[in-house]
Amino acid sequence: MSLCDRVAIFSLAAALLASGPAMAQGTPQKNLTVVSWGGSYTRSQMLAYVNPYRDLRGEWVSMETYNGGLDEIREQVETANVVWDVVDFEQSDLIRGCREGLLETIDHSSLPPGDDGTPASEDFFPGAFTDCGVAQTVWATVVAYDNEAVGDSPPTTLADFFDVRKFPGKRGLRRDPRVVMEWALMADGVSPDQVYATLETEDGQERAFSVLDSIKSSIVWWETGSDPVKLLDSDAVVMTSVWNGRVYGPIVEQGKAFTILWDGQIWDIDSWGIPKGSYNLAKALDFISFSTGSWPLAEQTQYISYGPARKSSMALVANAVKPHLPTAPDNMANALKTDADWWASHHVELSAKFEAWLVAGGRGLSGSAR
Repeated sequence: MSLCDRVAIFSLAAALLASGPAMAQGTPQKNLTVVSWGGSYTRSQMLAYVNPYRDLRGEWVSMETYNGGLDEIREQVETANVVWDVVDFEQSDLIRGCREGLLETIDHSSLPPGDDGTPASEDFFPGAFTDCGVAQTVWATVVAYDNEAVGDSPPTTLADFFDVRKFPGKRGLRRDPRVVMEWALMADGVSPDQVYATLETEDGQERAFSVLDSIKSSIVWWETGSDPVKLLDSDAVVMTSVWNGRVYGPIVEQGKAFTILWDGQIWDIDSWGIPKGSYNLAKALDFISFSTGSWPLAEQTQYISYGPARKSSMALVANAVKPHLPTAPDNMANALKTDADWWASHHVELSAKFEAWLVAGGRGLSGSAR
């Protein structure tokens, strides 16, 4: 063995010994791991956020898929084995995860101004900032129906979704009390501004379940964002709840004979959050700052019809796309903004009641996951 080889081995051994404590605590991940909902939504994020960020920083970013909720994040944080760095959250889960101490806090003053110079504090839509999150998209749950299945007199109101006599056939609904409960009350005549006050009461909850009882035998439950279009495509349902961006491509790009019913749309915000203990905290914050800039948010609308969370982005959105966004004026009639704070406090309780109602005669799942 040469002297050079011995020196190299000694140097390597010394380096390993010196890094011992750090290695015991866990070696920082080399790649940033971003987690989202899969399908056309993740594709839009890859093209608008991830690939440009890779090119800008010269570093690889891994993209993974989950079905929402906090179970996987809670497991990672509680076992000190955090392998996700940036996660796409529904707003109510984000708020609840922050309350439970599962997420890092974010300093919103570090976010860059809009492309037009507007400070971030003024450029993002109201509700875009939470202690542990930064909004990126505005999306909606809507009703979509099969044109051929409904005939010459298509549904025009949310109440038609619950009228199986006028419009016979199966209905697709996500297996979650969120949206389902609000829709039931709105279809029964509760105005959007009174929905959560009504749902707060036992009588209001019973009223919602009573409406759902009227179509219970006709419901096909889904869990993932790709399921509703598959259900329509296979004639398994006549109408279904669906995230508006997931049905945009099939209608606009593929020419599917589906139509979105915007009446009663329930719109929400999806936000980035960082699991507590991410080894890539600095990189995670950098990715969030980049991906919520004016240009990336506008670029995403080229691939999916979700609205950008920044006002300055709207000037960069193609005019042909704007009518398909949840925030388009014509789409906001009788719309309801999800009360994320309310659901953060009541989701566990109502989920238990919802599952109990399902067991008392529900049809079960159509497939697997968003």
